[in-house]
Amino acid sequence: MLSPGQDHDAPRGRELLERIGAAAGNPFLVMDRAYEGDQTRQLALSLGYIPVVPPRADRRDPWDYDKDTYRRRNEIERLFRRLKAYRRVATRFDKLDVIFSGFITLALITEDLRSVNTP
Repeated sequence: MLSPGQDHDAPRGRELLERIGAAAGNPFLVMDRAYEGDQTRQLALSLGYIPVVPPRADRRDPWDYDKDTYRRRNEIERLFRRLKAYRRVATRFDKLDVIFSGFITLALITEDLRSVNTP
């Protein structure tokens, strides 16, 4: 789901979760701290996900979360860093979402092929 750069992530994330719908088998939903809010966590829980996001330090009632699973989130962050190495992705030259999404798909395929050929 593409959104303008100035939009906050949490409302868009909730829209995406609502579109995806209920989860089967209680999968983990690993989230960035931008999604730490009560609304997002409650929506994830109501849809059957197990939210994995650390609470803010100033929370009165902090919750427990799977720290090992959260640490693995850096794999996703590294993928985004590699995608931003493609100038066309980093600067968003394309005006149409479909063209931009297509180039992201091409960049993901290229990255996957690189990982297969890496010893």
